[in-house]
Amino acid sequence: MAEGILSGPGDGEVLRNEKGNRTVLVKGTFPHVSVFEFTLEGPFDGPDPHTHDGETDSFYVLEGEVDFFLEGEWTRHGPGTFFSAPPGVEHAFAKHDAGTARLLNIHAPGGFEHELRDISV
Repeated sequence: MAEGILSGPGDGEVLRNEKGNRTVLVKGTFPHVSVFEFTLEGPFDGPDPHTHDGETDSFYVLEGEVDFFLEGEWTRHGPGTFFSAPPGVEHAFAKHDAGTARLLNIHAPGGFEHELRDISV
């Protein structure tokens, strides 16, 4: 029997990149969905444009501005923006300016936390 998750502000496993400009809080994971809170400090290159074969990659901007790549172009978006790329759709995200941005990242089905752990220090 599955248990529920209640993850408050600041709660979750902390994953950082080598440059220290990307922090991820693993807010909750199940086989069918994984939820992460990203904090990006200053410029952050993010991943190259890519696709996922069997998962939908979604983002919701909480604070600051984030650059999203979709349909061959980069565009900048602020709080309240929802972005989603289903399997096979090329996408990416980055932060090309100073300051802080926070966003939720939702992967369905779950399991992306393993890849994030592999690329974190």
